[in-house]
Amino acid sequence: MAAKYAGGCAHVHVTAIAEPIDNHECHCNVCKSVTGQHTTHVAFFNHGDVRVDHPEKLKRVPFNAQNPDGPLEICLCTDCGAVIMLDDKQGRIRVAVPNVMGYDDAAFPKASYHAFWDETKGYPKPDDGRPVYSGLRPEFTWPAGA
Repeated sequence: MAAKYAGGCAHVHVTAIAEPIDNHECHCNVCKSVTGQHTTHVAFFNHGDVRVDHPEKLKRVPFNAQNPDGPLEICLCTDCGAVIMLDDKQGRIRVAVPNVMGYDDAAFPKASYHAFWDETKGYPKPDDGRPVYSGLRPEFTWPAGA
């Protein structure tokens, strides 16, 4: 199958062969801490829809420093340190942050909603016409793990 989206770095290439199963603008404190961005465009893919050409070149670190045993890991290139993807130890999803992980952000569909916003963020509720939720969209269902 042809890649719909491609990212990574010069040493590790990542391809997604399907559309994201979730595509949101994230307001969570973990994303803010990891990316340094006010909000982060995040795309979830079914785990099997994202391929990595050199998994042996990935260094894995906890995504959430407050929960180091949590399911998500940041995968970094061992050659250059580039952030390649988030991988789920349970085999449910793989995550792309297009503007951080070597993807053409403009090629991705626009995030369809805002996730993990609450009034404690210290800024106004987004009003760009997209739904705003305190977590993931209510109808989102986690895929089965590996």
